[in-house]
Amino acid sequence: MELNQIRYFLEVAQNQHMTKSAEKLHISQPSLTQSIHRLEESLGVPLFMAKGRNIVLTEYGRYFQKKVEPIIEALDALPYKMQLMAKLTTETIHLNVLAASSLVTEAVIEYKHNRKNLNFQLMQNSENDIYDIAITTSAVDSKHNETNCCNEFVCKEKIFLAVPNVDRYKNRQSIKLAEVMDEGFISLAGTKQFSAVCDKCCRSVGFKPRVIFTSDNPAAVKNMITANMGVGFWPEFTWGSVDAEHVKLMEIEDGGFERNIIISYNLNKIDNGNVIEFYEFMKDFCVNRRYIAQN
Repeated sequence: MELNQIRYFLEVAQNQHMTKSAEKLHISQPSLTQSIHRLEESLGVPLFMAKGRNIVLTEYGRYFQKKVEPIIEALDALPYKMQLMAKLTTETIHLNVLAASSLVTEAVIEYKHNRKNLNFQLMQNSENDIYDIAITTSAVDSKHNETNCCNEFVCKEKIFLAVPNVDRYKNRQSIKLAEVMDEGFISLAGTKQFSAVCDKCCRSVGFKPRVIFTSDNPAAVKNMITANMGVGFWPEFTWGSVDAEHVKLMEIEDGGFERNIIISYNLNKIDNGNVIEFYEFMKDFCVNRRYIAQN
């Protein structure tokens, strides 16, 4: 049983006339008749019977028609559905956001102003390598220099110490960690990679921060520091600005308190144009935010 035989059968079943069906199918009548006969032979039952000058479906023919019509309809719809699937896949960018989530969210919102038909799906899974673009972080070392290499862009970011803007710190721009060894540290929950970078930097100077409070809300962290409840590490530009009236960002004199923001992409799609375009936008967005923070 061949696909063409089924298509020929359905055409004859609809017209109940061999000559008309052959004309619509653009084949000769003898060829159509032979094809129907071969189909009947393969099924072992007659599908048509003569009725005057026309032909009609047998009981077997009606049953066969009922079963194969939805199959052929589904097959005929596949090209459109596959094209639609490809379009939806092309117009959806999967982001694996393991760092700088606030910055990425702002970038997506700004980007969608001019690309309303483009969709974004965000995840946070360090074990998942099925993504279009990933934003991660690492301590600054020789493995990642600030450059644009192949499908990866690395942007360096300083890590400051956020302290309450009280008399103790008012006229200072920098600090040694030894001065806050007895202070409680306030941190942002859900920032495992950033915390790992900070812990690594602290170990390099023989210091271990004492975390007294964590929150998944950056505003809550700022408020706790504002209330003189503790201090915390704050990246230069990816978490946004602080309330300068109440919170002061101080440069850490011990050195080495920096991290890399790493933006990378995969070529998973047939058409990766949207992925690469947003990747380039993210690079510029990151660099611009750093420039604003430094000036």
